[in-house]
Amino acid sequence: MRRVMLATGVELAVHEVGDGEPMLLLHAWGETHRVFDRLVPLLPRSLRLVIPDQRGVGESAKPAGGYTLHDAAADMVALLDALGLDACWLAGTSSGGYLAQQVAVHHPERVRGLVLIGAPSDLGQPLPAAFDELLSSFHDPVTQGDVEALNGALPLHAPVPETFLDDQLTAALTIPTGVWRAVIDGLVAAVPPIRTGPVTVPTLILWGAEEDVLPAGQAHELAAAIDDSRLVTYERTGHLVLWERPERVAADIAAFVAQPWLRR
Repeated sequence: MRRVMLATGVELAVHEVGDGEPMLLLHAWGETHRVFDRLVPLLPRSLRLVIPDQRGVGESAKPAGGYTLHDAAADMVALLDALGLDACWLAGTSSGGYLAQQVAVHHPERVRGLVLIGAPSDLGQPLPAAFDELLSSFHDPVTQGDVEALNGALPLHAPVPETFLDDQLTAALTIPTGVWRAVIDGLVAAVPPIRTGPVTVPTLILWGAEEDVLPAGQAHELAAAIDDSRLVTYERTGHLVLWERPERVAADIAAFVAQPWLRR
């Protein structure tokens, strides 16, 4: 892990694995870089994996503000600048995929290809009442019971190792109460990226057939909005695609980046 100071004024903790073509991995709201722990060993060694804790979480700086989708995208572009990377593959899970879309729409020259893992097409709607109540009940600082209650609203459709679940809970406890609310509010307030411009890079969309958080039609909306895209649906998989199917995700990413016509 190294700490990288960005031109946006935020210092991020960045974890890097491998040496080769760069791929930036973007975690979701309520997660840290630890969500990729099971995926990273399965990905090709020909990739240089860059895995930041985004602002406000994990080992990164936790400023009082700057939690809009625009801010998050500016951080990621600034991170590429700081690392001297002209362009990269970009993979995001859940709302990390929403962030990936934002970067791809507004900075297409920095993105070689996009992998959206259980990612939404549109978060511009009020939170469900039960979900909002859960967030409103969070203590300050956040407790293990708070995170467990939230996780209970996200059912798993495939076995996930208890050690991985324990690691995610511990990682979530690094997030200040105000950041939980600020980030989700920023996501809901943002104009959906695909409504602000086209995604012009090749895109792989990975989706759970048993998706139980996002509207089922959002995968097809993404596929329809992105001309050069491929939608792959995993059976017996819910919203937490990366948690449930890391082996399949890794295999599909490896096949995607290996396609010779995607090389630049």
